[in-house]
Amino acid sequence: MTLPAGSTGLSNLEGHTDFDITWPWTRDPGLRPGTTAVLRVKDEAPSLPFVLPPLLRACDHVLVVDNGSSDGTVQVAADTAERVGLAHKLRQASYPFAVARAGAEHLAVHERSVHSLSYFYNWCFAQVGTRYSWKWDGDMVLTTEGEASIADLGWQVGDVQSIVRVPRHGLYLESDRRGYLDLGLRNAEEWGFPIGPDFVFTKAFEWEIRTTPHPVRSIGLPHGLCVELKYLDGDEFAHWSDPASFATSYRNKRKRREWTVFNALRAGEVPEGVHEITAPEGVHVVDHVTRTWLPRAPRPLQVGPPG
Repeated sequence: MTLPAGSTGLSNLEGHTDFDITWPWTRDPGLRPGTTAVLRVKDEAPSLPFVLPPLLRACDHVLVVDNGSSDGTVQVAADTAERVGLAHKLRQASYPFAVARAGAEHLAVHERSVHSLSYFYNWCFAQVGTRYSWKWDGDMVLTTEGEASIADLGWQVGDVQSIVRVPRHGLYLESDRRGYLDLGLRNAEEWGFPIGPDFVFTKAFEWEIRTTPHPVRSIGLPHGLCVELKYLDGDEFAHWSDPASFATSYRNKRKRREWTVFNALRAGEVPEGVHEITAPEGVHVVDHVTRTWLPRAPRPLQVGPPG
């Protein structure tokens, strides 16, 4: 999506004017210093008590956009922020439209429909009032080192055209004390972006993609800073219209790995590169991994040259 000069926003095809997009850099007052983590969530109540506390501590603001949860996600988010004394940093919003699942459904929907991934993401990030944003998922948990790294970056990226790649490792949960950490895939997606007309979402093949100008500084955070929670007793691929496509698309390398590991663990097999971890008595395995297990071996920061 290329924005025309002087564009102040987007209207949706369905005529839901309450959900038209007004770009935040065109509003008065304009963008302010700081960082905002934006979570687009649906039924993430089990994960948010782990996700929100380190994120609230690391960022200036956290915006949770609920997309029709039925498990109490909204209340859990509010309660968690209150419990850690950071309710003033949390803001919640609601997006009431069904959003197309990644893959074939996404391809079939016009990018200016309220049902498209790209429109949904643009609407969410249009609610941000800071100069920098983090595209965060409702199941991504920062480790102790990750929290410190994201907090340290907050004052550095706000006024510089920088994108930040955040590696994360799948943590497959069998029970409160036992999980499986996948260190067999090295993956670092772009999760940190400035807020501005050069960084908007557009329609791509299987999912949305955020535009990035050239040149731009690219910062790669070290591995071991974030885990992505996956529940072995749940449906981890419900947001995909056709998981079978993982096997045929190069762009789905990460999802193909997740599909393989998830189904192997469900069958009682532990694939190469996956580590079985049992937490001490009285300690949740998520806390054990993020506070003790992964922070033991941080790697150096990787900064790439401008685009």
